[in-house]
Amino acid sequence: MMGRDGRTPLPSIKGLDGVEITIADLPPRDTKRWVSSRKAVVVIAVEGGLISLDDACARYRLSVEEFLGWQRAVQRHGVPGLRATRAKEYRAVAVRERKAA
Repeated sequence: MMGRDGRTPLPSIKGLDGVEITIADLPPRDTKRWVSSRKAVVVIAVEGGLISLDDACARYRLSVEEFLGWQRAVQRHGVPGLRATRAKEYRAVAVRERKAA
């Protein structure tokens, strides 16, 4: 993918589906409705080095703890783990797993 000048390549990383992601593909800075796919793109961008954790937190007004929660949800349950409606269910599973260990 090329930058605005048509010659300079933009840094990119591979997304979960193998499609290249660039800074231009990140959610808008003023995002208010955080659906699971938008959260996942931000997590992938940080993990892939496209943006730093500090940049992501500043860009989207996130706390480090909130971002790390998203990251844990993706690692444990994939993108569906980022759904707000499933958070309680996934927390209950994690508690049961800790008690069983």
